[in-house]
Amino acid sequence: MGSKSQLLTFWRTLGLEEQLLQAFAEIPREQFVLPHLKRHAYDDHALPTMRKQSISQPTTVMIMLKALEIKKGDQVFELGAGVGYQAALLSRLVGGKGKVVSTEIIPELVQGARQNLDYLQLQNILILEADGSEGHPSEAPYDKIIITAACPAIPQPLIDQLKEGGIIIAPVGDFESQILVKGIKTKTGLDLEFLGQFAFVPLKGKYGFKEIDQFQR
Repeated sequence: MGSKSQLLTFWRTLGLEEQLLQAFAEIPREQFVLPHLKRHAYDDHALPTMRKQSISQPTTVMIMLKALEIKKGDQVFELGAGVGYQAALLSRLVGGKGKVVSTEIIPELVQGARQNLDYLQLQNILILEADGSEGHPSEAPYDKIIITAACPAIPQPLIDQLKEGGIIIAPVGDFESQILVKGIKTKTGLDLEFLGQFAFVPLKGKYGFKEIDQFQR
């Protein structure tokens, strides 16, 4: 079994920013895992939640958050709240003047995320039961957008709702594996950077995969 301190020590050797380490230290990951898995909360791998979904590996979460370059006061859109863990970290990173809008399409996860975030008394997060692949225009434009499910392409509505100069992170590929893509919005589109190969659960909804039942994790 891993520990919070072991992960923090490991990430410091990788040069992760102190604000990321502090957010991780402040948010109890064990609050977001199933009761029988709490002793594995700080193991550095994904854990199952419900409805064949999972809470991502801690190092994967930190890689994505580092790439987002979150600043205090940012308006952030998250596609795929899951049980709310990454939204909680984002809440700490954007601070009291920032806001996190997170969507989740699976009702049980929406309920779980809201309960977890209410327990931690995090006030700057809005959890919506919605098809996040279409974004949430009423809170746009966003400084940062993060997609936490595998997608065949970055949904155009999310690009449209991103500020110029804003950053979007998405795992793009097929059912088996994806490349984590970082896009910075310009006047003409996205400048892309590729951050390595990962495996995420598939995106559901209008801009997700149509054959989700065939997905093998």
